[in-house]
Amino acid sequence: MDRFTRIYAILIALIIVAALLFWARSAWQPEVWELDSVLSTDAMLVSYPYRFRVVAFADGVATISTPRSFAVPAYRFLSLIHPNLANKADDDPAMIAAQQELIDHQKHAQGLILSQPNVRAVEWELDTQWLAARGILVGGTQ
Repeated sequence: MDRFTRIYAILIALIIVAALLFWARSAWQPEVWELDSVLSTDAMLVSYPYRFRVVAFADGVATISTPRSFAVPAYRFLSLIHPNLANKADDDPAMIAAQQELIDHQKHAQGLILSQPNVRAVEWELDTQWLAARGILVGGTQ
């Protein structure tokens, strides 16, 4: 192997190693995993069709995924997990009960995380991947 090829191969190898180290450092989040295990082992949350997840933790603020926001009204999500609610009005008693169930589960998830050491606040992040996998594109026409 000539000198240029050897230097080029070493440089490429260093770039690959640096990229792998950067990826490993960003993927290593034991605090997130610990907090997420609190949600994934709770009997009330496990029984709900949507799995709330801790997706980030920084400076005492835990970010939890949610299937609804102002961008995605509750009725769109609820008709996915409860097909019998499709085409029901917002003020239908069954829709109101389903919305309250969602609120109760979100509050429960928030309370569990806030009760953990080092957590001082909870933020919510719309789970666009979960919604997209079920045909709801945020900001789209579906």
